[in-house]
Amino acid sequence: MSKNKILYVSSEIFPYLPESVIACRQRTLSQAMQEAGNEIRTFMPRYGLVNERRNQLHEVIRLSGMNLIIDDNDHQLIIKVASIPAARVQRYFIDNDDYFHRKALLADEGGELFPDNDERAIFFARGVLETVKKLRWEPSIVHTHGWFSSVVPVYLKGTFASDPIFKKNKIVVSLYNDPFPGTLDGGMKTKIENEGMTDKRLETIAVPSHENLMRLVVDYADGIVVEEPLENATLRDYVARSGKPVLDWDGDRQSPEYMDVYKDFYESLI
Repeated sequence: MSKNKILYVSSEIFPYLPESVIACRQRTLSQAMQEAGNEIRTFMPRYGLVNERRNQLHEVIRLSGMNLIIDDNDHQLIIKVASIPAARVQRYFIDNDDYFHRKALLADEGGELFPDNDERAIFFARGVLETVKKLRWEPSIVHTHGWFSSVVPVYLKGTFASDPIFKKNKIVVSLYNDPFPGTLDGGMKTKIENEGMTDKRLETIAVPSHENLMRLVVDYADGIVVEEPLENATLRDYVARSGKPVLDWDGDRQSPEYMDVYKDFYESLI
């Protein structure tokens, strides 16, 4: 495999958050690709649950300070960074006082989704891509994990499509069983369109359910990874009918062999 620049965008990464399928996959995958000689950047939200002192996060002043407008409101973008010595992979964190300082991920203590989760996902996507532009780092692969990262492929094929930093990248999306109940805010589609998007495919999230968000990222993907057997039969069928390259391996996903399968899949897209 040739050496690539791979941008990982994930809703969760272990050990900054508890072990989950997404958090552990992103932890092992990014390390494996780094050790294979690729150049890696990884991003996740700096949720209030992330312990900054224990994980030694610190703000990157030269990257922070930009204001992003979401639904006509300004929100300051703060970039923090940390690293796992054993993995030798630097992790970037997207932070903002309005969206990410609550001591929870996506729902309150009663299990109710935060009503601004749509804006949090939009801010996260914009924050990642604006930061990569500031870094002047051109990824060849952009690989998203978890529904909270679902706006990234949309922006890459829309608002950021003409930017030289992103013109040549291939988008890989990993699908998980990470549904949320009900829908996100009904204005999500309009909020994304207000960021310079004029794509009829956005009609898919006129009702922003989990299934519709995943259908949308499939539409924008160059390659799809099914990280675990999908419980949603409609989504399984949609992936099968997409005509996109799909990695759906039935072997041991914890084995070094699976990392080799990933490498080959990336290479097939470039």
